[in-house]
Amino acid sequence: MGKRKRIGKTLATVMGPVLIVSMLGACSGEEKAQTAAADTTQTAKTTDAAGQGTDRETAAASNFKAGTYTGKAEGKEGEIAVEVDMSEPAKIDDIRIVGQSETGGIGAKALEQVRQQILDNQTLTVDAVSGASESSSGLLAAVEDAVTQAGGDVTAFKSGAVTKAGEGKTEQLQADVIVVGAGASGTSAAVAAADKGAKVILLEKTATIGGASNLSWAGKFFNSSAALENGLKVDEEAAIKEWIENNHWRVDAADIRQYVAQSGETYDWLSEKGYKTTFINFAGEQLHMLPAYETREDTLRAMLKDSVEKTGGQVLTETTAKSLTTDDSGAVTGVVAEKVDGTTLEITGKSIVMATGGYAANAEMVKESFGFEGVNGGLGQNVGEGLEMSWAAGAAVPDNFGGQMLHQTLARATEHLKKQYDSFEASYPLMVGYLPNFMNVGQSGARFRDEAATLEAVAAANTSAFNGPYHLVVVSQSQLDALTKQGMNGVKAPSLPGMPPEFYADFADRFKLDTPWKNAQNVFDDMVANGDGYKGATIAELAKNAGMDESVFTQAFNDYRAAIQSGVDTEFGKNKAYLTPMGDSGPYYAVIAEINNLGSVGGLVVNTRFQVLNDDRVPVSGLYAVGLESEGVLFNDTYVGNGVGVGYSFTSGRLGGSDAAEAALGK
Repeated sequence: MGKRKRIGKTLATVMGPVLIVSMLGACSGEEKAQTAAADTTQTAKTTDAAGQGTDRETAAASNFKAGTYTGKAEGKEGEIAVEVDMSEPAKIDDIRIVGQSETGGIGAKALEQVRQQILDNQTLTVDAVSGASESSSGLLAAVEDAVTQAGGDVTAFKSGAVTKAGEGKTEQLQADVIVVGAGASGTSAAVAAADKGAKVILLEKTATIGGASNLSWAGKFFNSSAALENGLKVDEEAAIKEWIENNHWRVDAADIRQYVAQSGETYDWLSEKGYKTTFINFAGEQLHMLPAYETREDTLRAMLKDSVEKTGGQVLTETTAKSLTTDDSGAVTGVVAEKVDGTTLEITGKSIVMATGGYAANAEMVKESFGFEGVNGGLGQNVGEGLEMSWAAGAAVPDNFGGQMLHQTLARATEHLKKQYDSFEASYPLMVGYLPNFMNVGQSGARFRDEAATLEAVAAANTSAFNGPYHLVVVSQSQLDALTKQGMNGVKAPSLPGMPPEFYADFADRFKLDTPWKNAQNVFDDMVANGDGYKGATIAELAKNAGMDESVFTQAFNDYRAAIQSGVDTEFGKNKAYLTPMGDSGPYYAVIAEINNLGSVGGLVVNTRFQVLNDDRVPVSGLYAVGLESEGVLFNDTYVGNGVGVGYSFTSGRLGGSDAAEAALGK
């Protein structure tokens, strides 16, 4: 029990201050703080020095001037620009979002929700929209900028509160199966359960259906009909054996076998439901590219309409599960949730399926359990409350708790450079992080791997993460000159950087080995000026500027140059073909490279019927889990698959939803 209590404390610590943090800037968690109700039919109040309420018009700055003002602030994906119409007495009449690049499914919707709350309540004290705190706080900051320009009293506008129409109200609902979370696994579970004849209630705390699958590229469905039709058949027994051995046997072999043997059927199941994936022979791997990004949520909603809603169930978005209810025997019997309007829902059910997406956005929890301090590339709403609820209901904390889906290398410079250069040029520092031709060192200055690890996403990510929160890619002036003249051919890159397609989609026409890197010198100098990398005229100066130990880096650099000259890397065995000359003089650059965490792996132990197990490895009656939270049975301490995350989410949802329905209906 000690481990469970320790983890629970971590989550509670993170969840408490999250709203305050979101109002000040970007935050990881997506919880909503409770706010006192305000009478929106009256002018919002402030408090004067004597503690007495005063009307906003009294508190408004004396230099307030009605008019239209343009406010700007940073959101999650870039700058948000708004036009705000203000009239006497310091009233916000309208907000028009005139510029934004937030993620369509979550961020863009959040902007409209926050906009409406500001207008309806005339306050800047607005709850961050679940799953989009950075977008929410960005819009709030942009409106605040406009209010300030108008001479309005920002403090007064922050003194009000949003009225929640349902606050203090409670509703009772009943279902056969309750699914918590509407990502790929939760949606699949809800559809599969409804197809079995169960009445299903699906809860999703954001406004978006599909979760991380809306951002994913491809899934793996072993020996799907499409793969076999295209002549690629995998030896399932050999694949299972290799999988188990690669994870040092610290996995549930039955769960792995079930996924490998039955995931192919998921491909056909999804196709029949209208969710069409496209088979790809990815260097011998059976991957299936998901539908066009803009079609995914609508397709999943159509699946739910034809199953869950058609059979009398409900899909409740912007509804956050708060706790699980249990009976005297310890069986899980329902869920307590809160709607966006503050209404409390008490939902009873016979089978409860947890599909809440893990905890990768909970930085403290990730650091405590795994030691990782890189970037959360997954969804901001995944902070671990689903695990916390399950543990409180008797679920075991797995022995391998902490695994993460580390899968991509990022350059800290990219975001800032895209404001100065086109996407191709802004991605120069990012691309060198994916090539084996450059020296990689840790924060101390020591080289830590054969840089050929950069050719494989999982190898690149995990070797770096094991070394610390970031590593440095060293680029010499002569290498930069070669890139400028001949592109990646200039450094004899063996292939194009293995970045996800979405990283280079908008410059695919120039994403070639022979495309010269024009402006490379300026790009790298601006990277340094922006604080996202380092430069030194000499190796000693680079070490000093980058905070490395000069003696450690000097030794590593000299050893690496010796390897280049001899063609033999005695320390890491790097292929001679990748030992690209660095020239005899500086300057030298160091690119800050970080690792992208796509999601946590595991947190609950399940059997092949997706029943959640307790510390004695006995099912917690009524409780099931699918998706990432159950995925720990497949991996030892970290994710090592390619497409397995998405493939398993759909497959575990399909199978787990059916199992939960059969149990609820007594089949």
